[in-house]
Amino acid sequence: MIIKPKVRGFICTNAHPVGCAKNVEEQIAFIKSQSFPQGNGKPKNVLIVGSSTGYGLASRITAAYGYGANTLGVFFEKPPTEKRTASAGFYNAAAFDARAKADGMYSESFNGDAFSNECKQQVIEKIKTDMGQVDLVIYSLASPRRTDPNTGETFNSTLKPIGKSYTAKNLNTDTQKISDITIEAANDEEIANTIKVMGGEDWEMWLDALSAAGVLAEGCKTSAYTYIGDQLTKPIYGDATIGKAKEDLDTSAEILTAKLSALGGEARVSVLKAVVTQASSAIPVMPLYLSILFKEMKSEGTHEGCIEQLARLYAECLYVDKPRLDDVGRFRVDELELRRGLQEKIEKIWQEVTEENLHDLTDFKAYQAEFLRLFGFGISDVDYDADVDTLIEADFFAVTTD
Repeated sequence: MIIKPKVRGFICTNAHPVGCAKNVEEQIAFIKSQSFPQGNGKPKNVLIVGSSTGYGLASRITAAYGYGANTLGVFFEKPPTEKRTASAGFYNAAAFDARAKADGMYSESFNGDAFSNECKQQVIEKIKTDMGQVDLVIYSLASPRRTDPNTGETFNSTLKPIGKSYTAKNLNTDTQKISDITIEAANDEEIANTIKVMGGEDWEMWLDALSAAGVLAEGCKTSAYTYIGDQLTKPIYGDATIGKAKEDLDTSAEILTAKLSALGGEARVSVLKAVVTQASSAIPVMPLYLSILFKEMKSEGTHEGCIEQLARLYAECLYVDKPRLDDVGRFRVDELELRRGLQEKIEKIWQEVTEENLHDLTDFKAYQAEFLRLFGFGISDVDYDADVDTLIEADFFAVTTD
């Protein structure tokens, strides 16, 4: 099959297996080129919940190739069929798994609903059999909906401001048109549902299940990821329904740290910078903000993607004696994005940018390129006119339910 990207708005409906594999290889090469400090221990057996794309995939690569850790990944991705490619995450995970095993590393994966009790129990049994215990649990799920495994009720998240409607510039990535977009304020039910999907409840449920099964090692660490941003993004992110859900992560971190204290462990939220992911592409305002951010950070030489961020998270926060923390105890590696001088530049450009000067004042082409890379397209040394086998086989464990 010859595969060309099929993009509709913030969704690409196909993926390129060779491009996805190349993307994984490039991230592995980056991590292998870095030097990681060995203070404050290092990860040996790592569970990554949400490990197939973006920050979760980068977390797995960093643990394995930065520290030589055994990794067990959990994700929910579509396999290929005769007529359709697999999802990008499926190809990413298959490529990582094949490379890690070829390099003599332990790498196993579960493909199924991470929110379910069945998934948790089957992962726990695998940990007992193969690892014994895990000493790092990364929680990096990004889902628009969640079914409560105990009640069977399904909740949907909402991207809305709180308190009042919000109007701001928005870039249509298909037409490259810039126009104001108004988003109505969320009601109480929408806020509660978003917290239910994107808050800390499932993170807590994972750690409670792992703890009850006795598979958390002495000194076990766990972290969930969040984004806070600054003035331009706060109305639709930090001070919106997503922000409320992410605030819930802070509460969960406190609860989990108290529970892990008997093991000498801790739970912390990690604040990461804005990058192009399937989730961020769906948030109004973010494509235009990211296009400006990329241009300015590249001009400074401070631009980072997922793998660069995760390399710093491990090296400067998770496994150092004096990690970078904010006043509420979160790990922070978003400090370069939030520098006041940089944000002032971005805010000024935000006011000036139009459809006519979009490509002069922003790096929208870089945004587009990063978006396509998520799905294995636009990567050097890949022949996109070649006929490729899309039916990639992977030895993932399928989550079974009653």
